[in-house]
Amino acid sequence: MARTTTAAPGQRQHDSGEGVLFGGVYGAVLACSMVAALSQYGHSSRVSRRYDAIWLLVTALASALAHGYAHYIAERAPHRRWDALRALADEWPLVTAVLPTVAILAGAGWGWWPADGVEDPAFTLNIGLLFGLGVVAARRSGRSWAVALCTGVVDALLGVVVVVANAIIK
Repeated sequence: MARTTTAAPGQRQHDSGEGVLFGGVYGAVLACSMVAALSQYGHSSRVSRRYDAIWLLVTALASALAHGYAHYIAERAPHRRWDALRALADEWPLVTAVLPTVAILAGAGWGWWPADGVEDPAFTLNIGLLFGLGVVAARRSGRSWAVALCTGVVDALLGVVVVVANAIIK
């Protein structure tokens, strides 16, 4: 069932569910990419995993800020006082989507599990998240279960591409 939204002239108009799905996919791909980039040189100490967690969070916040700001300046409508803050707040799904990966990296940094080899659980988590978001998005738009599952697989392949590229680079 598709949702429709209405907005007064000058206000942003979008489906909040669509924004959550977009931000989730963007965040999961960002998390996969950052884990691949941060672990490229084989640093797997507890200190480096805490550092990786911080960098992932900083990168997600910077990406959300840039994306929200780009939406704000790209709109051709007149802006009200709080529209810039609203545009930035709309990017919360991107940041939220990286938090499980931040927790995996930070947990390794705090010694909750081994710091070495934490990339595989992080990749698996994000590929699963991409699959789930693809299925949910397709079902929300009225697609059949077969199409939804295929969409989930295609979305998950985004994460797999990052993992394969990481393996090739190493």
